[in-house]
Amino acid sequence: MNGRGRNGSERKPVDQRKPVELSPEAVELSPEARARLRALRSMGFEDDDSDDFAGDAGERDDLADVPGGVRLQKVLAAAGVGSRRHCEELIGAGRVEVDGQTVRRFGARVDPENQIIRVDGKRIPSRQDVVYLAFNKPVKVLTAMTDDRGRKTITDFLGDRAERLFHVGRLDYDTEGLMLLTNDGELAHRLAHPSYEVAKTYLADVPGPIPRDLGRRLAAGVELEDGVAVADKFRVIEQADKRALVEITLHEGRNRIVRRMLAEVGHPVTRLVRITVGPIRLGNLPPGSTRDLTTKEIGELYAAVGL
Repeated sequence: MNGRGRNGSERKPVDQRKPVELSPEAVELSPEARARLRALRSMGFEDDDSDDFAGDAGERDDLADVPGGVRLQKVLAAAGVGSRRHCEELIGAGRVEVDGQTVRRFGARVDPENQIIRVDGKRIPSRQDVVYLAFNKPVKVLTAMTDDRGRKTITDFLGDRAERLFHVGRLDYDTEGLMLLTNDGELAHRLAHPSYEVAKTYLADVPGPIPRDLGRRLAAGVELEDGVAVADKFRVIEQADKRALVEITLHEGRNRIVRRMLAEVGHPVTRLVRITVGPIRLGNLPPGSTRDLTTKEIGELYAAVGL
């Protein structure tokens, strides 16, 4: 042995008497994967720009490195998957795919702009210029980026963002709650398209009392002027005096569909708040505020629409 890595770079000296430590996340790995990582690091293989290390000689993949590409663990770390060390461990455990192929090389160079990268089967947002936001739309705000009548729009709450964002679907002027904003055009299109059946859940204040069979009636379908509308789920959250708070879930997005359904069955809405879009929840996000979606949430959105 000449003390050099497989690409000729010099290995880092390692104190053989000192146990090699893995990150806390490594407890999720199999005992075999943890032992393999300890052995590799005891030999001086680390994540740096000069070490194009591939796992064991018999485990090289067929992925061709992209000229001028970015090291896979750096892409994962930049996407928020975890620290570079944790991302190395995911790669070594065979939990990362590039364009459908499992990659075990820490130094594999990829094109994050054009290649699809998945961790544990879920796609990650590898492009650095793409934005994914949750927005809590207040009432009396137009679902648009501009308005020639001077009404408040979504843009009024975004500050000086340079990206050109799309709103995913719409909420009517008097409805508040969760909206998704992104410049990922394909994801926005699929989330809004009825064929992907992305469910949305709303809380509605309505007149009470609520009859016991209302959920069954909504699930069976309500005849509206533009066709039958069906609720996926319905439940009563609370009732007091002559008011009730109900939760309704449906996967279609026709104009004012929730208001029209509930009015048709005799419970016109006085306040309506959307609390989920697919796997994304409004939570405690204040009205008029935005937050970045997490890597996990983005992966769940991709999965919901088959990306």
